[in-house]
Amino acid sequence: MSTVIARTVTRTVVPLILVTAVALLLQGHNLPGGGFIGGVLTVTAFAVIYIIYGLDYLQEELLHQFREPLLESFQHGIVANYQVTFAVGLAVAAVAGLVPLLFGHNFLYQTHGYLPPLPIYGKLHVASALAFDLGVYFVVVGALLTILAVVGTE
Repeated sequence: MSTVIARTVTRTVVPLILVTAVALLLQGHNLPGGGFIGGVLTVTAFAVIYIIYGLDYLQEELLHQFREPLLESFQHGIVANYQVTFAVGLAVAAVAGLVPLLFGHNFLYQTHGYLPPLPIYGKLHVASALAFDLGVYFVVVGALLTILAVVGTE
């Protein structure tokens, strides 16, 4: 049973953690950070919710899923979604590395460009490394949430 103070702090801190995770993910191709640290921070936010509210709350209230076992060893069907997140991230990272080969460049070759000016923001700098960072982000989130859910059920 969590206290009112813990629930209030969780409601305040989790959005801040998620905004920081997205910011680090998006700046990863220019500055230190990127997919790995963004994924770790995202899992930290989920872990705080899990610790304070429990896995059932995370699954049923936030992600709107019913509790269906994936295997006998897993008590929560949410683990299947974490594994899909891991697989999608791995596929995105692999494709991001292989696409430059189609254009005659080396594996994981990076390029960058600017999108047409946006109304408020102006020019937006986009690097091809962002696709790889997104893949790494989803791999880290999927893997760590799977570990957290499986260990949390025991």
